[in-house]
Amino acid sequence: MTSHTAKGGTGLHGLLTPGRIAIAVLAVLTLVFIFENTRSTTIRLWIPQVTMPLYVALLIAAVLGGLCGAYFSRRRR
Repeated sequence: MTSHTAKGGTGLHGLLTPGRIAIAVLAVLTLVFIFENTRSTTIRLWIPQVTMPLYVALLIAAVLGGLCGAYFSRRRR
């Protein structure tokens, strides 16, 4: 008979950790915030000015921030 631990176990206990649940909740709240802001805005990028919906700018910033965070967390290991 073998015993299953939380780290090596099967089922939901190995999949749903407190850290993963917190990240999922933050991701959902971020997406709700992004898609609630739908008005157009003007953004200045060094020289050109771009007019786009605010949710697109927020989504781009969130994706770039997530990519930077993933890069630095992997690099630290």
